[in-house]
Amino acid sequence: MDLFGDLRRMNKRQLYYQVLNFAMIVSSALMIWKGLIVVTGSESPIVVVLSGSMEPAFHRGDLLFLTNFHDDPIRAGEIVVFKVEGRDIPIVHRVIKVHEKGNGNIKFLTKGDNNEVDDRGLYKEGQNWLEKKDVVGRARGFLPYVGMVTIIMNDYPKFKVLMGAYVLLKRES
Repeated sequence: MDLFGDLRRMNKRQLYYQVLNFAMIVSSALMIWKGLIVVTGSESPIVVVLSGSMEPAFHRGDLLFLTNFHDDPIRAGEIVVFKVEGRDIPIVHRVIKVHEKGNGNIKFLTKGDNNEVDDRGLYKEGQNWLEKKDVVGRARGFLPYVGMVTIIMNDYPKFKVLMGAYVLLKRES
């Protein structure tokens, strides 16, 4: 479990090789993420459902794939992911009402399938409707429970430490 000892025993060429491999992995992941942003039109093309408010459509831990093409009209019944001013975490809920004005301006109201009331209580104070600018994306597909790892890591920070120790121990053996 002597990580620094392992690093000291490497010659410079091995160390550079390891650093370059790590940099390539990180940059590849970043390029894939940025490519998905461009292709989907969404600032966050993949999100994890964090609550049970959309059950039975989506469950906590489901991984959603989003698109956000601004030319597509928002319709009642569609599932959108939106951000509210003052909240860091986007919300996944269904559009229940849409108001279109003659000038093309659209306002809409959302609600979780498993909630009793609409989302007006979640919006910023004085806001009764969402607009297209609030939308992060629209659900186009999902993988059930794949995001549970993210939820476990956030809910149980000690799990991260245990996983890190496990990886280091496996590497040693």
